[in-house]
Amino acid sequence: MGARSGELKGGKAARDGEKRGKRGGAIGTTEALQQDGRLGGLLHEVQRQVVCGAEPNTRRVLEWLHRQTGAHIALVAPDVRTVESSTPEFPSRTLRPIAPLLARVRDGRLAAAATQTEGLHVRCEALALPGPRPVLVVVCPEALPPDTAALISHTSSVLSLLRQAGDSGRLQRDYQRKARQLRLAVLHGLLAEGPILARRMTSGAVPPLLETNRLRVHLLRCPSTDRDRIAQAHEDPSGYHGPDLMVHCPVFKEHLICLVADDAGEDHSGGRPPSLSETLRCLVRDNPRYAMGISGAHPLGATAEAYGQAAHALAAARATPDRVAFYHGRTPLVSALPQQPAAQWARALLRPLDSVPRTSADITRLAMIAPRSGVARLLGMSRNTVTAHLKHAEHALSQNLKDVRCRATVHLALALSGSCADSVAEDPRQQPPALDDLLRTEPAAAWARTLLGALQARHRRTLRAWLDANTDAQQAARRLGMSRNTIRAHLRTAEAVLGVDLLTHGTGVYDIVHALHILEIRTAVSTVHD
Repeated sequence: MGARSGELKGGKAARDGEKRGKRGGAIGTTEALQQDGRLGGLLHEVQRQVVCGAEPNTRRVLEWLHRQTGAHIALVAPDVRTVESSTPEFPSRTLRPIAPLLARVRDGRLAAAATQTEGLHVRCEALALPGPRPVLVVVCPEALPPDTAALISHTSSVLSLLRQAGDSGRLQRDYQRKARQLRLAVLHGLLAEGPILARRMTSGAVPPLLETNRLRVHLLRCPSTDRDRIAQAHEDPSGYHGPDLMVHCPVFKEHLICLVADDAGEDHSGGRPPSLSETLRCLVRDNPRYAMGISGAHPLGATAEAYGQAAHALAAARATPDRVAFYHGRTPLVSALPQQPAAQWARALLRPLDSVPRTSADITRLAMIAPRSGVARLLGMSRNTVTAHLKHAEHALSQNLKDVRCRATVHLALALSGSCADSVAEDPRQQPPALDDLLRTEPAAAWARTLLGALQARHRRTLRAWLDANTDAQQAARRLGMSRNTIRAHLRTAEAVLGVDLLTHGTGVYDIVHALHILEIRTAVSTVHD
C-alpha cells in the first residue's frame, strides 16, 4: 500500500483514537491490559529506571515491548532517518518508504498512523514531547490487534515521561555542577587574595558568608560518594548553604571543605536549628568512617591559614575517640625568627621569582601546599603543564622542588614574605643572612623543642630516616630494617602526637624538617664548644 493510503489510514486511526478517548473506551482497554499483567511489567521497568536515577534506558523499554508483542520496534529521531534505539532485528529498510508519513507524525499533524510497506504492517506514534518529536515505529508481519495497539500507546507515553524525567535530571545535574563550580571559585578567591576577589567571582550573587567577619574551616573526611549527599542536604535555592559554604575539595576526593561563619556562635536557645558545625559533628559521631578537623576563628582574609589549621587538626582527629579535633594554637616558626634578618633572607631567596611568568610563580606557591596532581586538578591543567611551570621556578630559585627540604625552605620564605617582609625596610648594602644563622637562635631552638618534645626517640629516628629518603616510606623502611607499614604507623603516631599533617597535604612536614634541622644545628654547636 502506498504512502498516501498510509496517511489516510493513519489519520483515521488518530481520529478514532480521539473518539474512543472521549467516550472513555480507553479505560476499558487499560483495565484489560492490567488484568493480563502486561502493564505491571512496564511499570516495573519504569520504577527500576526512576530509582536508578540514570539516563533513561530506551532500549530496555523497547525490548520489553518486543517480548510482549513479538513485533520489531525502533525509536526514530526527529530527522525521520536516524534510529535512536531499536530491538536487534528491526528492519531499517522500512523507514525510507514511510518517511513522509513519519514527518507528519513528528510534526504533530497526526497523533498516530498505521500503514503497510514491503508486506509489513507498520504503526507510528509520536512521543508527547515539545518541538519535533521522536516517533515510535512498530513493525509486524500481521495487523496489530486493538489491545496491542493500546499497549504501544501506553509505551509511547511511558517513553515520553522517561524522556521528560531525564531532561529534568540533566538540568538538575547541570545546576548542581555549576553551583559546585561557583562555590569552588569563592573558596579559591578567598585562598588567593581574600574577600574582594571572592566577591568578583560570584557575578553579583554574593554568598552570605562573605558578609561575615570571621569564619572557621571544618575539614570533613568522608567517602567521596557521600560528599554530594551531604552538600545537597544543606543547600539553599541560591546554591549556597545559608550563612555557610560547603565545597568539594578539588585535590582530595574524600574531603569536604566547610566554611562556617563564626559571628553568631552556636547558641541554639529559643528553638533555633543546630548550626552546620554541630550537624557535621553529629555526622562524624554517627559514621565511623568520618573524621573532622576544625580550625580556629579567622578573618575572611586569613582563610588559607584557617584551612591549614583544619588540615593539621584532621590529622590529629584520627587518633581521638570521637574523630573530631580542634586546632590547638602553636607558635609558627615565622614568629620565632628575628624579623628583619628573616625578611631579608626571604626577599633574597624569592627575588628570582620576579623573572618568571606570574603563572609559574603562582603555581609554585600552590605546589608548596598541595601535590602536583592536586594543583593540576585545582587549576584545570595537565600535570605536565604544572611540571613545566615548576621547572621555570626551580631554575630561577636554584632549588630542587622535588626535594622535601628544598620545598620546606621555599615554603618558609613564602610564609615570611606574607607576614613580616612587607613591614621591614630593606637595606641594599646589607648582605642577607644564611638560613642556618636564623635557625641557630635560642627562640628557634625553643620552638623546635616545644614541637618535638613529646615525640618518642624511635619515632624521631623514623622521621629523620623518612626525610632523608625524601618522604619515601619504602626507602626509609629499607634503611631502618623495618616494614613499610611500620614506617607509616610511626608517621601516623607522630601526626597524632605533634598535631601536624604529614601524609595527606604534606604541609606539616615542613615544620618537622626545620625542627629537626634546628636541633641538629644546636647539637653541632654544643659539640664544638665541648
